[in-house]
Amino acid sequence: MEIVIHARNANLAEDFRTIVTDKLKSLDRFSVKVDSIKVEILHEQNPRFGKSSHEVHLTTSGSGPFMRAEGVGFNDVAAFDKAVTALELQMRKIHEKSKDISHESLRKRK
Repeated sequence: MEIVIHARNANLAEDFRTIVTDKLKSLDRFSVKVDSIKVEILHEQNPRFGKSSHEVHLTTSGSGPFMRAEGVGFNDVAAFDKAVTALELQMRKIHEKSKDISHESLRKRK
């Protein structure tokens, strides 16, 4: 999975890239085909947006379904955590739908 990090009006911390790659690599446990994930970080310059001044958008692309998640927080990591949680819920839902649930024991009784 390719991870592209794009920051607008933002200076990223050194450890932010490692946090992003670790958390997004953990999403491989779901059987959803994702070729690349684009991470877009936006910073609001207006000081009145204090608690929601950092915004993160996650966009997936590939042969699987298109997914998009957004998170808003007081810093980059908090916003990223919210966005990853939303993306994980979408991936879990798709993974659960793809499971083959067969009730063979019920069919044999008939």
